[in-house]
Amino acid sequence: MKIGTKEFNVKNKTYIMGILNVTPDSFSDGGKWNHMDAALAHAEEMIREGTAILDIGGESTRPGHQQITEEEEIERVAPVIEAVKARFDVPVSIDTYKAKVAAAAIEAGADLVNDIWGLKYDPEMADLIARTGVACCLMHNKNNTEYQDFYPDMLRETAECVKLAKEAGIADDKIILDPGVGFGKNYEQNLETILHMERFHELGYPMLLGTSRKSVIGLTLDLPADQRVEGTLVTTVMAVMKKYAFVRVHDIKENQRTIRMTEAILRAGEN
Repeated sequence: MKIGTKEFNVKNKTYIMGILNVTPDSFSDGGKWNHMDAALAHAEEMIREGTAILDIGGESTRPGHQQITEEEEIERVAPVIEAVKARFDVPVSIDTYKAKVAAAAIEAGADLVNDIWGLKYDPEMADLIARTGVACCLMHNKNNTEYQDFYPDMLRETAECVKLAKEAGIADDKIILDPGVGFGKNYEQNLETILHMERFHELGYPMLLGTSRKSVIGLTLDLPADQRVEGTLVTTVMAVMKKYAFVRVHDIKENQRTIRMTEAILRAGEN
């Protein structure tokens, strides 16, 4: 799979998507990187530690977040994307569900659209992605936690996202899927999502897991957001073992070491 100028071996490796929030109110690192110099310094550090894709977001999507205008979101992300692309040779993802923001981000150099609503929020998003030829990550999400049959329903609802992508003309090799831990799911459903995450391979696309510092870890371990590294690492090990191509994380160095160790053990079993 090609994202930007980089090739990704999505069948045999797990790559890190590093989180760069240029927001004042993100749930775990709000306000830390929302100035250009701090954002660029953190981007450089993340790339040095093993980030393969830099995911830049300008609006917090934590539960109960305050939605901001498209213009404000663009003002936050576009200059940072442009500056990152000018300085570093790394694919950049824009974390947005709004087509206008995604268009400005792509114009600034973004190579991937990470849409937490899987093309279901903005009717213009799928056509924009198809027209520009960038990659996309489509996440499972919904406005409630009600399911008739949890996993079959979740897979069907994610397949609807794929259908929107295909109808718009987005190529198969430009699609990544995300089971959406922390979105449209209660605590038990989040744990079940992680436990059986390999079931998403039924849909036939590379998978991304985003659990970093999330509430499912905080509730399990009774820890605040900045102390959830170990819990995140457990989910990263599971993602590698279940052949996920990407993990979206805050703590790059620790997750990169975890991936390398897990992959080494799995390779030993193949010999």
